[in-house]
Amino acid sequence: MHGVWTPDQIRAAEQRLFARTPEPAVMRRAAYAVSAHTTRVLAEFTGGVAGRHVTLLVGAGNNGGDALWAGAFLRRRGVGVTAVLLAPEKAHAAGLAALRRAGGAAVPAEGPSPDTAGIGAEAADAVERADVVIDGIVGLSARGSLRPTAAELVRRVDVPIVAVDLPSGVDPVTGAVDGPAVLADVTVTFGGRKPCHVLGPGAAHSGDVEVIDIGVADELPEPELYLLEAAEIGAGWPVPGPADDKYSQGVVGVAAGSATYPGAAVLASGAAVQATAGMVRYAGPAADVVRMRWPEVVATGSVTDAGQVQAWAVGPGIGTGASGRDVLLHVLESGLPVCADADSITLFAEDDTLWDARDPDAPLVLTPHAGEFARLSGAELGEDRVSAAREVAARFDAVVLLKGNTTIVAAPDGKVLVNDSRHAWPATAGSGDVLTGLIGALLASGVEPWLACGYAANVHARAADLAAHGAPTRTPAEVGAPIGASALLAAVPTAIRAVREAALP
Repeated sequence: MHGVWTPDQIRAAEQRLFARTPEPAVMRRAAYAVSAHTTRVLAEFTGGVAGRHVTLLVGAGNNGGDALWAGAFLRRRGVGVTAVLLAPEKAHAAGLAALRRAGGAAVPAEGPSPDTAGIGAEAADAVERADVVIDGIVGLSARGSLRPTAAELVRRVDVPIVAVDLPSGVDPVTGAVDGPAVLADVTVTFGGRKPCHVLGPGAAHSGDVEVIDIGVADELPEPELYLLEAAEIGAGWPVPGPADDKYSQGVVGVAAGSATYPGAAVLASGAAVQATAGMVRYAGPAADVVRMRWPEVVATGSVTDAGQVQAWAVGPGIGTGASGRDVLLHVLESGLPVCADADSITLFAEDDTLWDARDPDAPLVLTPHAGEFARLSGAELGEDRVSAAREVAARFDAVVLLKGNTTIVAAPDGKVLVNDSRHAWPATAGSGDVLTGLIGALLASGVEPWLACGYAANVHARAADLAAHGAPTRTPAEVGAPIGASALLAAVPTAIRAVREAALP
């Protein structure tokens, strides 16, 4: 499991590191890593290193210093380097001197012969002839989008960008992008991932994130956020062993769909089947439709005669009227783990008495999208999705899976998992029903609710990506076209195999 730390946590750890290791030595260590990854990008993009040209976009402070030192190291590899200084009078003095000693050049961003955008001729030329650009404009203390001169320089870049620590213009804490910002191909960050690398638009702007240990690992506290690795998802995903039977593998009840919305029942039940549940019991008005599509599902017409289960997945398509409320009430009174989605969340928001029916010892998972979250919390979802999910998880003593390109999974004790899909393929009708079925199956098999949500979100995103880019359900002509939930569901077994294979020795 990867950790994610806030800028304040990283800065505090660095200060403790500087007490035993001189700061300049740490900076050079970080800069060398930036130069090494830039060399790799150069080789991949141009086929060579020596004789190529790298342009540094350099702001004030240590972030710019890292870029300047990286330029000095690149010069030793035979790379031409020009630093474009956005604030020449505030450039990191030691880094600038090192670059010049190594034979690199430095020019002001707004130097002689400016063009109509105010960019000096030398700076414009440096950007135009670059094979790779290093973004050292701002660091972790910055807030807000790029200022006009920096934004104009970045706009002109049409080669790969390697960002130092974070893409400039991205909010370090929330990952928000509210104006011009760097869209990096690679981000080289130090000590550990920061929230901007995994949250919101910042995740997409960060590209491939490379974490460099500069010596702070022993100084870091508990992470602010966690990321699951494919191998640990694969190792934790329940699969039948030699002594298992259909009951020990987990029996999940699915209460979803209606005569009007039978598709929700088919998708949620199918996801539970594909997730390797030992048995799936469907209960609801769409029993005949579910049986036709999934004959292995034991289907009945009502939750009152569903039979024994070990967890419930409830909500998609049940409606928000009296019948839907009765279904949710029955499920809550069972005292079993429950994954509540869609109409169940609306019912919770509209009727406070439903909370009283819940067994306080039974795990509850809530899986809202932004609109449902607003109804549940009583406030619109802002940019700080992590804090919002944490607050609601604590208020309702439930695991909250907040849907989005970046899925947030908050536990009542404040722990947060993040899953960044970097695409919007799951943003299609019915995909949430698939996620509900996956979570329900994992809960029935005994997986801890917080991890069950993390596992399911990751596999769900993988399945969506497979369906869009090469799963057997797609033809070459369809690659990149919007996908339906059925295509996503069909790719779930392939996604599960992928994480299982990652767990192999």
